[in-house]
Amino acid sequence: MSGTTRIGDGVTLGRGVVIGAGVTIGHGAVIHDDTVIGDDVRIHDHAVIGKLPMKAKRSATTSDGVVLHPTFIEKGCTIGTGAIIYRGAWLQPDVLVADLATVRERVRVGTGTIVGRGAAIENDCEVGARCKLETNSYICAYSVLEDDVFVAPCVVTTNDNYLARSSARFSKFKGVTVKQGGRIGAGATILPGRVIHRDGVVAAGSVVTKDVPERTIVAGNPARKLRDVPEDQWLENQRHG
Repeated sequence: MSGTTRIGDGVTLGRGVVIGAGVTIGHGAVIHDDTVIGDDVRIHDHAVIGKLPMKAKRSATTSDGVVLHPTFIEKGCTIGTGAIIYRGAWLQPDVLVADLATVRERVRVGTGTIVGRGAAIENDCEVGARCKLETNSYICAYSVLEDDVFVAPCVVTTNDNYLARSSARFSKFKGVTVKQGGRIGAGATILPGRVIHRDGVVAAGSVVTKDVPERTIVAGNPARKLRDVPEDQWLENQRHG
């Protein structure tokens, strides 16, 4: 542990934890066994890093007996108060996980992505670079979000067409896919297996039952094409700050 690391009161460090230079760990944080924390990471009060998943007797997506690699928190990440990062998660550089957010096992979050307050990313998801997942958004298990995706507050994604009934569902879980530059408005619901193609837009409050074509705005319940995405909003015409 570097001499430039600052650790608050009541912090619990598990066995084999590796902590880089310039790290700040707030009061009451819990860092579980084997977690690797890169340089200049900030972990706020009462965050939990490297937590093992729990499995209920009736759980459909959490596996027993699976060996998880350690949690990796790369350089420059910020973990908010009360956030939970499970064992097997991998946060690439400069990710921000806000207060009370959850990142489950076998999730990779790309460089510079923001996971908003109370947002949840369930197990076995891939989230690209420079994404914004805003307050209380829900990313279901087995989903893929490519780079530069925007998810507004209270968006819900789903992966179970059987609504927890029928044994057939166990082999047919399928999360959502949002291609590069896709955007989802506040309170929208995306049904299992749907694909939002590059620069596709889902209007607020919509229910997406079919794939969203590239550079198309859909709206309504069920969501239907409203119009094309204006050219000035195409990802290729934006400048990253």
